[in-house]
Amino acid sequence: MKNWFLLAIIGLLTCSIQAQELQVKVTMNTPKLQTADPAVFQTLRQGIEEFMNNQKWTNDVFEEEERIKLDIVITISKELSANTFEAEVSLQSIRPVFASNYETPMFKHQDKDVLFTYEQFQPLDYSQTTYLNNLTSVLAYYAYIAIGMDYDSFSPFGGDAYFQLAQDIVNRIPPNVASNVPGWRSTENNRNRYWLVENILSPRMRGFRQLVYDYHRQGLDVMHEDASVGRAVMTQALESLEPMNRSYPNSMILQVFSNTKSDEIIEIYKGGATTEKNAVTRTMEKIDPTRASEYRQGIGK
Repeated sequence: MKNWFLLAIIGLLTCSIQAQELQVKVTMNTPKLQTADPAVFQTLRQGIEEFMNNQKWTNDVFEEEERIKLDIVITISKELSANTFEAEVSLQSIRPVFASNYETPMFKHQDKDVLFTYEQFQPLDYSQTTYLNNLTSVLAYYAYIAIGMDYDSFSPFGGDAYFQLAQDIVNRIPPNVASNVPGWRSTENNRNRYWLVENILSPRMRGFRQLVYDYHRQGLDVMHEDASVGRAVMTQALESLEPMNRSYPNSMILQVFSNTKSDEIIEIYKGGATTEKNAVTRTMEKIDPTRASEYRQGIGK
Protein backbone atom coordinates (compact mmCIF):
# COMPACT_ATOMS: atom_id res chain seq x y z
CA MET A 1 0.00 0.00 0.00
CA LYS A 2 2.85 2.33 0.89
CA ASN A 3 4.61 1.58 -2.40
CA TRP A 4 1.41 2.23 -4.34
CA PHE A 5 1.03 5.58 -2.60
CA LEU A 6 4.61 6.58 -3.46
CA LEU A 7 4.10 5.60 -7.11
CA ALA A 8 0.93 7.68 -7.24
CA ILE A 9 2.76 10.72 -5.84
CA ILE A 10 5.59 10.28 -8.37
CA GLY A 11 3.05 10.01 -11.17
CA LEU A 12 1.33 13.22 -10.11
CA LEU A 13 4.64 15.05 -9.90
CA THR A 14 5.62 13.81 -13.35
CA CYS A 15 2.33 15.04 -14.81
CA SER A 16 2.80 18.44 -13.20
CA ILE A 17 6.31 18.77 -14.67
CA GLN A 18 5.44 17.62 -18.19
CA ALA A 19 3.11 20.21 -19.65
CA GLN A 20 0.91 20.04 -22.72
CA GLU A 21 1.91 21.82 -25.91
CA LEU A 22 -0.17 24.99 -25.77
CA GLN A 23 -0.43 27.86 -23.33
CA VAL A 24 -3.64 29.51 -24.47
CA LYS A 25 -5.23 32.66 -23.12
CA VAL A 26 -8.75 33.45 -24.32
CA THR A 27 -10.48 36.83 -24.26
CA MET A 28 -14.20 37.07 -24.96
CA ASN A 29 -15.75 40.27 -26.33
CA THR A 30 -19.53 40.60 -26.45
CA PRO A 31 -20.23 44.17 -27.62
CA LYS A 32 -23.55 43.40 -29.35
CA LEU A 33 -25.24 41.02 -26.93
CA GLN A 34 -28.98 41.55 -26.60
CA THR A 35 -30.47 38.38 -25.14
CA ALA A 36 -27.74 35.93 -24.11
CA ASP A 37 -26.48 35.95 -20.54
CA PRO A 38 -22.88 37.28 -20.44
CA ALA A 39 -22.10 34.55 -17.90
CA VAL A 40 -22.46 32.01 -20.71
CA PHE A 41 -19.42 33.47 -22.41
CA GLN A 42 -17.32 33.48 -19.28
CA THR A 43 -18.04 29.78 -18.98
CA LEU A 44 -17.19 29.37 -22.64
CA ARG A 45 -13.89 31.24 -22.19
CA GLN A 46 -12.88 28.92 -19.38
CA GLY A 47 -14.00 25.89 -21.37
CA ILE A 48 -11.94 26.88 -24.41
CA GLU A 49 -8.82 27.49 -22.35
CA GLU A 50 -9.19 24.10 -20.69
CA PHE A 51 -9.86 22.42 -24.04
CA MET A 52 -6.85 23.97 -25.74
CA ASN A 53 -4.44 23.69 -22.81
CA ASN A 54 -5.32 20.20 -21.61
CA GLN A 55 -5.65 18.45 -24.97
CA LYS A 56 -2.66 16.36 -26.08
CA TRP A 57 -1.96 17.64 -29.59
CA THR A 58 1.38 15.88 -30.32
CA ASN A 59 3.33 12.83 -29.19
CA ASP A 60 6.17 15.00 -27.90
CA VAL A 61 6.94 15.89 -24.29
CA PHE A 62 6.93 19.60 -23.48
CA GLU A 63 8.35 21.30 -20.43
CA GLU A 64 6.36 24.17 -18.97
CA GLU A 65 8.66 26.81 -20.45
CA GLU A 66 8.46 25.17 -23.90
CA ARG A 67 4.72 25.56 -24.31
CA ILE A 68 3.57 27.51 -27.34
CA LYS A 69 1.88 30.74 -26.31
CA LEU A 70 -1.33 31.41 -28.19
CA ASP A 71 -3.68 34.34 -27.54
CA ILE A 72 -7.23 34.00 -28.82
CA VAL A 73 -9.74 36.85 -28.90
CA ILE A 74 -13.32 35.85 -29.68
CA THR A 75 -15.73 38.66 -30.53
CA ILE A 76 -19.40 37.71 -30.72
CA SER A 77 -20.70 39.62 -33.72
CA LYS A 78 -24.27 38.29 -33.91
CA GLU A 79 -26.77 36.24 -31.92
CA LEU A 80 -28.69 33.98 -34.28
CA SER A 81 -30.60 32.26 -31.48
CA ALA A 82 -30.32 31.68 -27.75
CA ASN A 83 -27.40 29.32 -28.30
CA THR A 84 -26.14 29.97 -31.83
CA PHE A 85 -23.64 32.74 -32.55
CA GLU A 86 -21.52 34.29 -35.24
CA ALA A 87 -18.05 35.34 -34.13
CA GLU A 88 -14.74 36.75 -35.27
CA VAL A 89 -11.73 34.91 -33.89
CA SER A 90 -8.33 36.61 -33.74
CA LEU A 91 -5.28 34.49 -33.00
CA GLN A 92 -1.63 35.22 -32.35
CA SER A 93 1.06 32.71 -31.42
CA ILE A 94 4.56 33.69 -30.36
CA ARG A 95 7.92 31.97 -30.09
CA PRO A 96 10.90 32.87 -27.89
CA VAL A 97 14.09 33.91 -29.67
CA PHE A 98 17.19 32.05 -28.50
CA ALA A 99 19.36 33.73 -25.85
CA SER A 100 17.14 36.81 -25.59
CA ASN A 101 14.06 38.14 -23.85
CA TYR A 102 12.42 38.78 -27.21
CA GLU A 103 9.38 36.84 -28.40
CA THR A 104 8.65 36.80 -32.12
CA PRO A 105 5.11 36.57 -33.54
CA MET A 106 4.67 33.32 -35.47
CA PHE A 107 1.05 33.30 -36.60
CA LYS A 108 -1.35 36.23 -36.56
CA HIS A 109 -4.73 35.86 -38.17
CA GLN A 110 -8.34 36.96 -37.94
CA ASP A 111 -11.07 34.51 -38.91
CA LYS A 112 -14.27 36.48 -39.45
CA ASP A 113 -16.50 33.51 -40.28
CA VAL A 114 -16.94 31.34 -37.20
CA LEU A 115 -20.44 30.05 -36.57
CA PHE A 116 -21.04 27.89 -33.51
CA THR A 117 -23.65 26.58 -31.09
CA TYR A 118 -22.99 26.51 -27.36
CA GLU A 119 -25.03 25.84 -24.24
CA GLN A 120 -23.64 26.98 -20.89
CA PHE A 121 -21.51 24.26 -19.24
CA GLN A 122 -21.58 22.18 -22.42
CA PRO A 123 -18.43 20.03 -22.59
CA LEU A 124 -16.15 20.82 -25.51
CA ASP A 125 -15.58 17.43 -27.14
CA TYR A 126 -13.26 16.68 -30.04
CA SER A 127 -12.34 13.58 -32.03
CA GLN A 128 -9.44 13.17 -34.46
CA THR A 129 -11.50 10.78 -36.56
CA THR A 130 -15.09 12.08 -36.40
CA TYR A 131 -16.68 15.49 -36.80
CA LEU A 132 -18.49 16.44 -33.59
CA ASN A 133 -19.16 20.19 -33.81
CA ASN A 134 -17.95 23.31 -35.56
CA LEU A 135 -16.50 25.10 -32.52
CA THR A 136 -14.02 22.40 -31.51
CA SER A 137 -13.19 21.71 -35.16
CA VAL A 138 -12.19 25.37 -35.61
CA LEU A 139 -10.21 25.38 -32.35
CA ALA A 140 -8.39 22.15 -33.17
CA TYR A 141 -7.66 23.37 -36.69
CA TYR A 142 -5.93 26.49 -35.40
CA ALA A 143 -4.14 24.54 -32.67
CA TYR A 144 -2.51 22.42 -35.37
CA ILE A 145 -1.72 25.46 -37.53
CA ALA A 146 -0.01 27.21 -34.59
CA ILE A 147 1.91 24.06 -33.65
CA GLY A 148 2.92 23.45 -37.26
CA MET A 149 4.26 26.98 -37.66
CA ASP A 150 6.24 26.63 -34.44
CA TYR A 151 7.72 23.27 -35.45
CA ASP A 152 8.63 24.60 -38.90
CA SER A 153 10.64 27.36 -37.24
CA PHE A 154 12.84 24.87 -35.36
CA SER A 155 13.46 22.29 -38.09
CA PRO A 156 12.95 22.33 -41.87
CA PHE A 157 9.38 21.25 -42.62
CA GLY A 158 9.01 20.07 -39.03
CA GLY A 159 5.34 21.02 -38.98
CA ASP A 160 4.28 18.65 -41.78
CA ALA A 161 2.35 16.25 -39.56
CA TYR A 162 0.41 19.03 -37.85
CA PHE A 163 -0.51 20.87 -41.04
CA GLN A 164 -1.72 17.54 -42.39
CA LEU A 165 -3.89 17.10 -39.28
CA ALA A 166 -5.33 20.57 -39.89
CA GLN A 167 -6.11 19.57 -43.47
CA ASP A 168 -7.69 16.35 -42.20
CA ILE A 169 -10.10 18.47 -40.14
CA VAL A 170 -11.09 20.37 -43.29
CA ASN A 171 -11.66 17.10 -45.15
CA ARG A 172 -13.76 15.64 -42.32
CA ILE A 173 -16.34 18.43 -42.32
CA PRO A 174 -19.55 16.79 -43.59
CA PRO A 175 -20.87 18.34 -46.83
CA ASN A 176 -24.17 19.34 -45.22
CA VAL A 177 -22.26 21.13 -42.45
CA ALA A 178 -19.82 22.84 -44.83
CA SER A 179 -22.75 24.18 -46.86
CA ASN A 180 -24.29 25.79 -43.76
CA VAL A 181 -21.28 27.08 -41.82
CA PRO A 182 -18.65 29.23 -43.51
CA GLY A 183 -14.92 28.75 -43.71
CA TRP A 184 -14.43 25.18 -44.89
CA ARG A 185 -15.15 25.18 -48.64
CA SER A 186 -12.84 26.09 -51.50
CA THR A 187 -15.69 27.68 -53.41
CA GLU A 188 -16.54 30.34 -50.81
CA ASN A 189 -13.52 32.60 -51.33
CA ASN A 190 -9.72 32.36 -51.31
CA ARG A 191 -9.27 33.62 -47.74
CA ASN A 192 -10.69 30.93 -45.46
CA ARG A 193 -9.58 27.88 -43.49
CA TYR A 194 -9.60 25.67 -46.57
CA TRP A 195 -7.18 27.92 -48.42
CA LEU A 196 -4.89 28.66 -45.49
CA VAL A 197 -3.82 25.05 -45.04
CA GLU A 198 -3.97 24.40 -48.79
CA ASN A 199 -1.45 27.21 -49.29
CA ILE A 200 0.83 25.91 -46.55
CA LEU A 201 0.92 22.38 -48.00
CA SER A 202 0.99 23.40 -51.65
CA PRO A 203 4.18 22.35 -53.51
CA ARG A 204 4.21 25.86 -54.99
CA MET A 205 4.70 27.28 -51.49
CA ARG A 206 7.34 24.81 -50.33
CA GLY A 207 9.79 27.69 -50.28
CA PHE A 208 7.67 29.47 -47.70
CA ARG A 209 8.12 26.57 -45.30
CA GLN A 210 11.91 26.80 -45.77
CA LEU A 211 11.70 30.56 -45.21
CA VAL A 212 10.04 30.02 -41.83
CA TYR A 213 12.99 27.91 -40.71
CA ASP A 214 15.70 30.15 -42.18
CA TYR A 215 14.16 33.36 -40.89
CA HIS A 216 13.78 32.09 -37.33
CA ARG A 217 16.33 29.38 -36.60
CA GLN A 218 19.14 30.55 -38.88
CA GLY A 219 18.34 34.27 -38.58
CA LEU A 220 16.67 35.50 -35.42
CA ASP A 221 18.15 32.77 -33.22
CA VAL A 222 21.74 33.69 -34.12
CA MET A 223 21.41 37.46 -33.81
CA HIS A 224 22.60 37.36 -30.18
CA GLU A 225 25.99 36.21 -31.51
CA ASP A 226 26.22 38.36 -34.63
CA ALA A 227 23.30 40.56 -35.67
CA SER A 228 24.73 41.19 -39.13
CA VAL A 229 25.05 37.46 -39.88
CA GLY A 230 21.53 36.72 -38.69
CA ARG A 231 20.09 39.63 -40.62
CA ALA A 232 21.89 38.53 -43.80
CA VAL A 233 20.22 35.12 -43.60
CA MET A 234 16.86 36.75 -42.98
CA THR A 235 17.36 39.07 -45.96
CA GLN A 236 18.02 36.13 -48.25
CA ALA A 237 14.98 34.33 -46.86
CA LEU A 238 12.72 37.35 -47.39
CA GLU A 239 13.97 37.82 -50.96
CA SER A 240 12.74 34.29 -51.71
CA LEU A 241 9.19 35.62 -51.28
CA GLU A 242 9.21 37.21 -54.73
CA PRO A 243 9.47 34.00 -56.79
CA MET A 244 6.89 32.39 -54.50
CA ASN A 245 4.53 35.27 -55.12
CA ARG A 246 5.00 34.88 -58.87
CA SER A 247 4.40 31.12 -58.63
CA TYR A 248 1.28 31.49 -56.47
CA PRO A 249 -0.06 35.05 -56.89
CA ASN A 250 -2.28 36.51 -54.18
CA SER A 251 -1.78 33.51 -51.89
CA MET A 252 -3.36 33.70 -48.45
CA ILE A 253 -0.32 32.46 -46.54
CA LEU A 254 1.88 35.31 -47.79
CA GLN A 255 -0.74 37.79 -46.64
CA VAL A 256 -0.83 36.08 -43.23
CA PHE A 257 2.97 36.21 -43.08
CA SER A 258 2.97 39.94 -43.87
CA ASN A 259 0.28 40.64 -41.28
CA THR A 260 2.30 38.70 -38.73
CA LYS A 261 5.77 40.03 -39.47
CA SER A 262 5.48 43.56 -40.91
CA ASP A 263 6.19 45.43 -37.67
CA GLU A 264 9.06 43.11 -36.78
CA ILE A 265 10.67 43.39 -40.21
CA ILE A 266 10.57 47.18 -40.02
CA GLU A 267 12.20 47.19 -36.58
CA ILE A 268 14.92 44.71 -37.52
CA TYR A 269 15.94 46.48 -40.72
CA LYS A 270 16.13 49.93 -39.21
CA GLY A 271 19.62 48.88 -38.16
CA GLY A 272 20.55 47.11 -41.38
CA ALA A 273 22.98 48.06 -44.11
CA THR A 274 21.68 50.18 -46.98
CA THR A 275 21.76 47.26 -49.42
CA GLU A 276 19.69 45.14 -47.01
CA LYS A 277 17.21 47.94 -46.41
CA ASN A 278 16.73 48.45 -50.14
CA ALA A 279 16.38 44.73 -50.86
CA VAL A 280 13.86 44.07 -48.08
CA THR A 281 11.85 47.23 -48.78
CA ARG A 282 11.63 46.33 -52.46
CA THR A 283 10.52 42.78 -51.68
CA MET A 284 7.94 43.71 -49.05
CA GLU A 285 6.44 46.44 -51.25
CA LYS A 286 5.64 43.73 -53.82
CA ILE A 287 4.43 41.14 -51.32
CA ASP A 288 2.52 43.55 -49.09
CA PRO A 289 1.64 46.60 -51.24
CA THR A 290 -0.94 47.99 -48.80
CA ARG A 291 1.91 48.70 -46.36
CA ALA A 292 4.41 49.92 -48.97
CA SER A 293 4.68 53.40 -47.47
CA GLU A 294 5.18 51.91 -43.99
CA TYR A 295 8.14 49.85 -45.19
CA ARG A 296 9.68 52.80 -47.03
CA GLN A 297 9.28 55.18 -44.10
CA GLY A 298 9.95 52.67 -41.31
CA ILE A 299 13.01 50.93 -42.73
CA GLY A 300 14.49 53.97 -44.43
CA LYS A 301 17.46 53.92 -46.79
